[in-house]
Amino acid sequence: MSETTSITPTRPYMVRALYQWIEDNALTPYLMVDATADNVQIPTEHVQDGRIVLNIASRATGNMSMENDYIHFSARFGGVSQEIWVPLTAVLGIYAKENSQGMFFDPNEYDDYVPEEDAVASSSSKTNVAAPKPKRDNKAGLKVLK
Repeated sequence: MSETTSITPTRPYMVRALYQWIEDNALTPYLMVDATADNVQIPTEHVQDGRIVLNIASRATGNMSMENDYIHFSARFGGVSQEIWVPLTAVLGIYAKENSQGMFFDPNEYDDYVPEEDAVASSSSKTNVAAPKPKRDNKAGLKVLK
C-alpha cells in the first residue's frame, strides 16, 4: 500500500456493529464521548472530567443517524429535548450498560486520516481543474419478452 493511500478508519463501522449487537441483546448502549473535541454538540452540564456518557438506546433517542463522520440524534435531558451531534473522532467507546461489554478506541486512529472529500478538494485546488463526472447513458434496463 502506498504512503499516500489513506485507509478509512474502522471506528464508524465498529460503533454501528456494536450498537446493533447491544440492541439485539436487549441491553442498553452507552456512548463515551470526548466532550472537549471540536464540533461536539452535547449538554455541557453533564460533562465530567472532559467526558460524557450518553444513553443511545433506541428507546431513549429520536431520529438517530450514524454516519461515517458523525452520530446525530435527539434526546431528553432533564425533560428538555436537545439535538446531539458527535463527530466519530470524539467517540471514545461504546459499551453495554449492564455488562460493560463493548469497545474503546485508539485515540490516534484519525491522526493521519484525510477524508476522501478533503483529499479530492485539496488535489483539485492545486490544479484548479475539476474532473468532469462521466455521463451515464440514459437507456432503459428492461426489455419486453414474449
